[in-house]
Amino acid sequence: KESKFLNFDMNHYYSYNQYLKSKYGRKVYKVAVDCGFTCPNRDGKVGYGGCIFCSGMGSGDFAESGTDIVTQFEKGKERLKSKVPGNCLYICYFQSFTNTYAKTEVLRELFTKAINIKDVVALSIGTRPDCLDEEKIKMLSELNKIKPVTIELGLQTSNEKTAEFINRCYKNEVFEKAVRMLKKYGIEVVVHIIIGLPNETEADMLNSVKYACSLGIDGIKLQLLHVLKNTKLAEIDYTPLEMEEYFRILGKCLEIIPINIVIHRLTGDGNKKILIAPMWSADKHRVLNSLNKYLDENNIVQGKYAE
Repeated sequence: KESKFLNFDMNHYYSYNQYLKSKYGRKVYKVAVDCGFTCPNRDGKVGYGGCIFCSGMGSGDFAESGTDIVTQFEKGKERLKSKVPGNCLYICYFQSFTNTYAKTEVLRELFTKAINIKDVVALSIGTRPDCLDEEKIKMLSELNKIKPVTIELGLQTSNEKTAEFINRCYKNEVFEKAVRMLKKYGIEVVVHIIIGLPNETEADMLNSVKYACSLGIDGIKLQLLHVLKNTKLAEIDYTPLEMEEYFRILGKCLEIIPINIVIHRLTGDGNKKILIAPMWSADKHRVLNSLNKYLDENNIVQGKYAE
């Protein structure tokens, strides 16, 4: 199937890096920050303990923390200085926990501070669909007119039984409603899907990808399930995917994702200080090289079998 995106990375998929370069004309980096919120499935509003795979940092193990947002951003930028070119731009990434779990005016003040930072070209906000309503989305749409705002939603799976098992604590219909509202107000939506959740079949994983893509999303993150210390997942009998099996399923996912959807992530690495398994995922350089080799050898191309 011929792609309209002639510069796919390695001729395989429409990468986030490519998307950013085409939009801003130079390299763009994310700086992760923590606004100090929690989640409704941690504090008792809808459940306790959080999702079974989520670390004590609310999946924000690499985010700055402990100070105001502007200071956090500057610290993160300084930390990246030795690794990035001098003329690059930045996205302020609200990563930890649920970043719309507060009153609208609190969020407005917080996000406005971030969006007005000189080197910030966009905001990326990770949250749950049950923590979005029309008032909050209207506020986000106002900020979106200043600089682009992207909402990242943690779907993880479309299988309702799995969702209950992992303690997601919301139904698919809540996710669908949030996506429809965000798209109504012109806000880009990126969806997180986890590959290798307990008791899921390959069909379950592919169905989750198809489901998310069917809702007109803009981007997708495909994430290997990591077992981290001090999580509920670490307490159950669970065997993670081997690298070869992960690549095989990942390839099938890529082939059913429409070519207009940006691939934000295909691997991801857990914090090595708390990673229990799979240990093969800790060597990011090896994983990426092996993945590219697999995609080459098996002629995997995004959208090959997309409907």
